[in-house]
Amino acid sequence: MRIYMQIPAIEDKPPRFYHLFLQPDLLEGWTLVKEWGFQGSSGRLKREHYPGYDEAEIAMMRTRDAQAKRGYRVVFIEGQREPGAD
Repeated sequence: MRIYMQIPAIEDKPPRFYHLFLQPDLLEGWTLVKEWGFQGSSGRLKREHYPGYDEAEIAMMRTRDAQAKRGYRVVFIEGQREPGAD
């Protein structure tokens, strides 16, 4: 699953982005990868490990909601699960 969020450009500053995605790891868990910064520059990166997909997805949605409160808007979502799918 992947979520890309953005704050539009303000005055002379480029737009800011926040990119969240989930990827399986080699320990049978999931990693939530968070990347953020100014559009067109190398951003900052943080990884968080979770034992299962559901825990990682909940953490991803909490991060999405927190960033939305800061003014970020979802530009696209890719790979969203259907309710009840495992």
